[in-house]
Amino acid sequence: MHDLPEILRLHQLWLDGDPTGRRADLVGAHLVGAHLVDANLTGADLYGADLSGAKLGGANLSRAYLYGADLTRATMTEADLSGAHLEGAHLYRADLTRANLTGANLSGARLREADLEEAKLSGAHLTEANLPFANLTDAYLYGAYLEGAYLEGAYLEGAHLEGAHLYGAKLAGAHLEGAHLFGAHLSGATMPEGFDQ
Repeated sequence: MHDLPEILRLHQLWLDGDPTGRRADLVGAHLVGAHLVDANLTGADLYGADLSGAKLGGANLSRAYLYGADLTRATMTEADLSGAHLEGAHLYRADLTRANLTGANLSGARLREADLEEAKLSGAHLTEANLPFANLTDAYLYGAYLEGAYLEGAYLEGAHLEGAHLYGAKLAGAHLEGAHLFGAHLSGATMPEGFDQ
């Protein structure tokens, strides 16, 4: 069992440059349902951690390592995940409303039915990400990399996809009403029936 409060205390000291501090090592940690609201886990190592159902609203996970982590049904409203490594992470039905994922790497991540309404994903890497029925309403995806992403049935109303890379993306059945696609790269993408850019 991890002494989470002590790990967080030492991690904050590490972030502050204190030699007595230590970067949070939570590799493979069992943190199901953990209460980490507003926690500062900048740069923490959470590789393969089980954070399913965790409460991470407002948490700072910028540049954190979350490769293959299980964040199923986790609440991350307004969390800072900018530059985070989420390759292959499980985010089924996760709540990422208004979260900052600018420049994050979500390649191969599983985001089925995740709520990303108004999330900031500019420059994020979502190559081969699985996003069926995800809610990306009014999300900011300027210049995002969505090559080969699976977005069938996704809700992209009002989403900002200017300059986004959607080569080979699967968007059949996606809802694109009011989406901003100026300069988006759509070569080889499967678009919704009746789509007219």
